[in-house]
Amino acid sequence: MNKEMLMQYMDIAPEVAQALAQGKPIVALESTILSHGMPYPENVDFAKKIEQEIRDLGAVPATLAIIDGRLKAGLTEEELLTMCKGENVRKVSRRDMPIVIANKLTGATTVATTMIIASLAGIRVFATGGIGGVHRGGEDSMDISADLQELAHTNVMVVCAGAKMILDIGRTLEYLETMGVPVLGMDTDDFPAFYCRKSGFGVDYNAKTAADVAKIAKAKWDLGLDGGMLIGNPVPQEYAMDFDEMSAVIDRAMAAADAAGVKGKNITPFLLAHIVELTGGDSLKTNMQLAFNNARAAAKIAVELANLD
Repeated sequence: MNKEMLMQYMDIAPEVAQALAQGKPIVALESTILSHGMPYPENVDFAKKIEQEIRDLGAVPATLAIIDGRLKAGLTEEELLTMCKGENVRKVSRRDMPIVIANKLTGATTVATTMIIASLAGIRVFATGGIGGVHRGGEDSMDISADLQELAHTNVMVVCAGAKMILDIGRTLEYLETMGVPVLGMDTDDFPAFYCRKSGFGVDYNAKTAADVAKIAKAKWDLGLDGGMLIGNPVPQEYAMDFDEMSAVIDRAMAAADAAGVKGKNITPFLLAHIVELTGGDSLKTNMQLAFNNARAAAKIAVELANLD
């Protein structure tokens, strides 16, 4: 898409536009975590703090969303508040984008949609909480997140705390391997499991430093190997939750979803809300801390990638 065509659909915030023009490091952030993953008004403080974490490390934050049908790369205070309040804010994945844009609706971006908008804007590093993947029972239901296909085709690096524990992590990693997506660990041999530092599965490569990650990304994209990279960044030890305890909590949340007949794109917010309730709010605290940790790692990688360029 040429720039003139892109500007018919996208608004790039002045700070982000200047950073793009000057080749400065930028980190994209999703908005689904604000509209559908955290309660208001706590999410407002979170949104401002995570952007500041990125700025403190020398990169420019760009929270992405769709507002009144316009793709947004970077939000004003008012736009950020709109996403945090979540009133009439849809959860938008790739399939929903043309509908939301054409009808001038407002939507929060998932991992897949954030990758698309980031790529269109020219942003190559994206920090999120955890990616979607193959849902439990996905071998029968074919419930597989669009995040995985986006990682296969869109040239954006995703820094996350692994895959959400509500998923079939083994099948998720097998899918990524089939799609040729490099899965790196951020100074770890173990693929993290969102709330927990280990999932029982390994990564393709243990990247010891942000510079190591940046060099691998540059080599991949310089060679024309299209698609993203997944960087598994474990939650800090002091905020990590016990794997067995969380597995039991998730089993209870899954049973509640089955009993309520919740399926499709509604299942993730349903499960996460129940997990918060079942853990007495501890999972939400961990969710926030892992997101901050991912933002810091992404900022360091973005700085190193900009230096290579």
